[in-house]
Amino acid sequence: MKKNLITKAVLLSLGLAATGGVLAQETLERVEVTGSSIKRIANEGALPVQTLTRADIERSGARNVEDLIQALPAMQGFQTSSASVNGDGPGGVQNASLHNIGASYTLVLLNGRRLAAYNAGSAVNLSSIPLAAIERVEVLTDGASALYGSDAVAGVVNFILKKNQTNLVLEAAVSVPQKQGGRSSSVNLSKGFGDYPVDGYNVLLAFAHERQNELNAADRDFARSGVVPFTHEGKAYTLYESARNTAPSSVTLGLKNPITGPGGSAISALTFSPDYLKNGKCGPNTVLATVGLDQACQFDYAATVQLQPSTKRDSLFASGTVKINENTSAFFEAVASKFELKERHAPVAQAIGLSLSDPLYAANVQPYLAKLGIDPANVSKATTNNRFSDAGGRSDLFKTDARHLAVGVEGVFRDFDYSASYVHSTSRADTYYDGGYLRQSCYNALLDSGKFNPFAPVGGNASAFAPCILKERNDSTRTALDTVGARMSGELFRMPAGPAMLGAGGDLTRRKYDYDPSGLAMGPNALHSGTDTAFGRGTGALPIEASRRNWGLFAELALPLTKTLETTAALRYDDYSAVQNNIVLDDQGKLAAPAKQGNANSKATYKLAFKFQPQDTVLVRGSYGTGFKVPEMDLITQAISGGTNTSGSYPCPVKAPDPRAVNCEGTTQYDLLSGGNPLSGANGLKPEESRNMTLGLKVEPVKGLSAGLDYWAVKMKHQIVALPETLVFGNPTAYDSLIRTVYDPARGSDKLAVLLPSYNLGSSRFSGVDWELAYARKLEGLGRLALSWSGTYMLKSEIDDGAGTVENSVGRFSAYNTVTFRVIQRASATLSHGMFRHTATWNWRSGYHDKEQSAADGKVRVVNADGSLGAYATVIRDVESYGTLDWQTRMQLLKSTALTVGIRNVLDQTPPFSLRTSGGGNQIGFDARYANPLGRTFYVNASYKY
Repeated sequence: MKKNLITKAVLLSLGLAATGGVLAQETLERVEVTGSSIKRIANEGALPVQTLTRADIERSGARNVEDLIQALPAMQGFQTSSASVNGDGPGGVQNASLHNIGASYTLVLLNGRRLAAYNAGSAVNLSSIPLAAIERVEVLTDGASALYGSDAVAGVVNFILKKNQTNLVLEAAVSVPQKQGGRSSSVNLSKGFGDYPVDGYNVLLAFAHERQNELNAADRDFARSGVVPFTHEGKAYTLYESARNTAPSSVTLGLKNPITGPGGSAISALTFSPDYLKNGKCGPNTVLATVGLDQACQFDYAATVQLQPSTKRDSLFASGTVKINENTSAFFEAVASKFELKERHAPVAQAIGLSLSDPLYAANVQPYLAKLGIDPANVSKATTNNRFSDAGGRSDLFKTDARHLAVGVEGVFRDFDYSASYVHSTSRADTYYDGGYLRQSCYNALLDSGKFNPFAPVGGNASAFAPCILKERNDSTRTALDTVGARMSGELFRMPAGPAMLGAGGDLTRRKYDYDPSGLAMGPNALHSGTDTAFGRGTGALPIEASRRNWGLFAELALPLTKTLETTAALRYDDYSAVQNNIVLDDQGKLAAPAKQGNANSKATYKLAFKFQPQDTVLVRGSYGTGFKVPEMDLITQAISGGTNTSGSYPCPVKAPDPRAVNCEGTTQYDLLSGGNPLSGANGLKPEESRNMTLGLKVEPVKGLSAGLDYWAVKMKHQIVALPETLVFGNPTAYDSLIRTVYDPARGSDKLAVLLPSYNLGSSRFSGVDWELAYARKLEGLGRLALSWSGTYMLKSEIDDGAGTVENSVGRFSAYNTVTFRVIQRASATLSHGMFRHTATWNWRSGYHDKEQSAADGKVRVVNADGSLGAYATVIRDVESYGTLDWQTRMQLLKSTALTVGIRNVLDQTPPFSLRTSGGGNQIGFDARYANPLGRTFYVNASYKY
């Protein structure tokens, strides 16, 4: 293969390092990028790239790709598996999000090529990537990449897979928490055939199997109940997060004439539990709530959920490279992954009207009216508040099937490196009812036959529910990505300080997104004649069949102006078609002709970068660029539909005499609607536009010591987000048009719902500083010591809704139900001597301002001196910082055999207490998105190479 005069630094500035391509130095010798870019100044480029080598991956103790990536200090705002524990969450998705900008703005690549998204945009589910096949990971923390696409606003995470492996590698691991639940294990097998430099070919085959057992809230003291006592500013309180619907059922009575309550208040409705008045105690997983005249048991749903769902993953990976001639080779890579996640949350809840002439009313309600001081003639209506515990907790099974194939050629032509490739990548996600949900028709038959007794003790309705429990598909989401691309790079001309390098290329892409809800998920509509639904899950889902094409061209020129100063200028042009929607519904919900929807968009973006290195031990670098991102396809094509409810409980957003108020249900969870914007022109969704800049300094004052600091900033306008529920319920007057009355076939009546549309915000701003410090030296008689410290300090993370409201999330729980940590840092020390390598790692997140709970929210109660519960209170507090210490020892027993033992969370730190009652999953007492509930965990990894 011909040798090229290409400096490593120039190609890094061109971004080719992240593709795993070969680099040549001034010595004309080609070398592979090994991930040493963050270790020494000489290997740094104009853009900030963080690299995890295979050794780094092993030292991390990560169980899977999600663990590995989400532990990086630069990562914030990602989805974890715990967020799926509510049935309406992200469906087993775990993703990457740089600097809290968002997963949809963080481009995830495999060997420098795109993967199919799990949704209608570009975000990738990390659960489809096998950890065992990864050689290294390169994270570009600067966005708006000309090479990869202008939509990489936050940055790029590139997984470089193993290649030219010739031996057989067998790896096995097991991880066991000290406390019950959450055990995990994995087995990985890989085998390579052929040594490319000698044989002219190499083929690698790998298989991985991973399993994670569930962790239940009942297995951890800090999360086993929604009733959590705590102190704040010397006063005693309790978080009292429970639900009105319970088992045995409570009853809410409406009164014709108000009666006098505590403090002279007028009471027009009250709730009580006949079972409590009869037995003097509440049933399983319930707590007593006494407010005003109410004496009701409420369901402690937090006690019934999972802290982590169970998961299973099987992955196959194959890659190969074949030499065609001295200057050309052909390659392929294929990944097939099956991932399953099973979550369980609280049993079905439903309020049911109870006729005053019903025998159940006479037997279970009327006998207690005198004790409550209620005249039977003053009762206007009765409603039972039911929790179908005898059907079991609602369980959803999420299955993801991912396929990725890339084929192409690469080589050298007239001193220019080139590559051309075709990528076909697909992802299919299926959701199944897996217990707890009831078939609506079967449930209705139970009611009509009188076989269901809402006042029976837990266990009394189990046999009646058994034939009604659903075990079938709920919906399917399918995405596909097809891309043809080509790129080249080489010396354009000579300058006094060195060669001017040109990189150029283009790509053509077609994306497809299909959403296929089952008849049960849709309910009766113009597309589905069936009337049955799933009792316990929202209905009204509507199908989507959308596609879009885009093409892009890029060129990048690197100029060594002097021996110490290099500059890079890049230009990219992207063109996106409007979205083709094959399932168009009119305002009456009837099928219309397929149509183009939304806007076609095209735009040129650019990036300018420089690298100034006055001496080998000092480097200054910086960049400025622009980017844009078109709206995701479902944000354009989705018809207005329901299917979810609020994550928190809220007071009714409307009041009488508003006619919608007849469907108020007090402080509870209300239903949510969502829908896209199919309009074009000025009324359609606009593309999001960004401006990115970085400025960094790297120094190496003495041998073995290096330090780096990179300031970065991202500004976006027209950012598209879904309106958060907290804004609507916090200011219902401003969002009155979004509050609607809709018919619910499960209830057989109208209900109140809130539409949360996606829209273009005014702007958003993010900025911060990433740092790293590394030191290594030999210690006489002890071995080699390596120290590292890296982290991110967030300066700004704010969203301007364009209407005068600026929401800042740095160091606080925001209205968007997220937290941006001011500081995330990681420090490690590794001592290597002989056959041993010992590593200690400290992970730390700063504290933040907790979610504020007001007395009107009805979540926090005062604890009186005698231990009784007082009134609801307003509490404003802070969540403590959270740090964990990990330990690992690796032993190279033989040349072919290694054994690693370790402890995660050595000090057994419990997650910090939080009043969070919205965002993420249904866990209470802490935030499972930001703190691991497993506790002290022991693990063993063994590897054998032959």
